[in-house]
Amino acid sequence: MPKISLKGQQMPESPIRKLVPYAEEAKKRGINVYHLNIGQPDIETPEAALKAVRENDIKVLSYARSEGSETYRKKLSKYYREHNIDVNEHDIVVTTGGSEALLFALGSITDFGDEIIIPEPFYANYNGFSVANGIKVVPIVSTIDNDFALPAIDGFEKLISEKTKAILICNPGNPTGYLYSKEELKKLRDLAVKHDLFLIADEVYREFVYEGIQHHSILSLDGLDEHGIVIDSVSKRYSMCGARIGCIVSKNKELIQTALKYAQARLSSPTYALLASEAALETPKEYFDAVIEEYDERRMILINALKKIEGLKVSKPKGAFYCIAELPVKDADHFAQWMLESFSDQNETVMVAPASGFYSTEGSGKNQIRIAYVLKKESLIRSVELLKLALEQYPD
Repeated sequence: MPKISLKGQQMPESPIRKLVPYAEEAKKRGINVYHLNIGQPDIETPEAALKAVRENDIKVLSYARSEGSETYRKKLSKYYREHNIDVNEHDIVVTTGGSEALLFALGSITDFGDEIIIPEPFYANYNGFSVANGIKVVPIVSTIDNDFALPAIDGFEKLISEKTKAILICNPGNPTGYLYSKEELKKLRDLAVKHDLFLIADEVYREFVYEGIQHHSILSLDGLDEHGIVIDSVSKRYSMCGARIGCIVSKNKELIQTALKYAQARLSSPTYALLASEAALETPKEYFDAVIEEYDERRMILINALKKIEGLKVSKPKGAFYCIAELPVKDADHFAQWMLESFSDQNETVMVAPASGFYSTEGSGKNQIRIAYVLKKESLIRSVELLKLALEQYPD
C-alpha cells in the first residue's frame, strides 16, 4: 500500500476545527451550540466591499496579477503610511489570505531543517505551516501569570543556533490577546539585527486594541528594513474571513522578489475577493470606532464573568478578540469534547478550542482553552453560564 508522507503524518489537527464533527452531531440532536472556538466575527462586512462585487461589470473573470493589482497595492501602501509604516506598492505581495502570506514568507527564508523561535502559545497553524516547510519550531514559553508578556530576551538568545532563521510573533496575539509594547518590539529588533535574523510579525489584528493603548508595527521601527516581515489580512479587519486576501509587507527587496515567485507559481488570488478588498480600504474610521467599542465591551463582559468561576484563571487581553482560560480540569481536550457529546442545559452547550494545539511543547496547555469573544454580549453571558455549569457537572 502506498505510504503517506512523514510530514503529512506530522501535520497537526486544528484545535479550532477538530471538534466540528461533535458540534454538528450535537446540532442534529437539537442542541444549540455557542461557538467560542473560532474567530469568525459577527460584525457586518463593510457595504462598500459587498457592493464592489455585486455591481461590477466584469464580462470575463480573468486572472489577477500574481502580486495583486497596482491600484490595490498603492491603496494598501497609503493605508500603511497612515499607520506609520512607510512602504510603497513595491514592498507588498498580495496573497490568498494571511495563511498563504506566512507560507510564502517561511518558504522564502528557510530551508529544510532550519529553525524559527516563537513565543508560545501561538496561532495553531504556525505548527502546520512549519511542518509543511520542513521547519523546526523552537518555542519559548510565555505564561498566563503575566498575561503572556514577552519572555526575557536572554531566554531567546539561549535558543538561537546556527539553524535559526527567524523569530515569529503575533501582535496583537492569537490566542492570547497580548499586545507587545514598543519597548518589547525594540528588544526583539535589536536581537534580530544582532544575530542577523528575520523578525516576522503577524499583525492581522492591528485595529483591535483596547484601553487607549497604541499598536506599534515592527515596520514602524528604525533598523528593520532588511530584517522585518509583516503578515497581514483583510479577514478580521473588515469582517471578510471568506475573502481570503492577505499580503506580505517588507522593505527587503530580495524577500519580496522571492515571495513573488511563490505567488506566480500559484497564479493569483481570487479576482472578486481582490475587488472587495480594494473597496474595503475606503471604509470610514467610524466603522472601526464602533467595532472596537463593541469588542471592548464584549471583552470586559467575558473576562469579568469568567473571573467569577471558582478555580478558573483567565488572562486579560489588550488586543485581538481572544483570551486564554485555565480550567480546573486535567484535560481540556476531553472536557471540550464532553461538553459537545454529553452536556447541555436547556438544550444548549458551548464549543471552545482546547489550547494544547496552540503550543508545540509536548504536554503544555493541557488544562487551557482559547475563547473567541466574537458573539453578541447576551450570547457571551449565556456561554459563560454554560461553561460554569459544565465544570460543575464534569466527572473528571
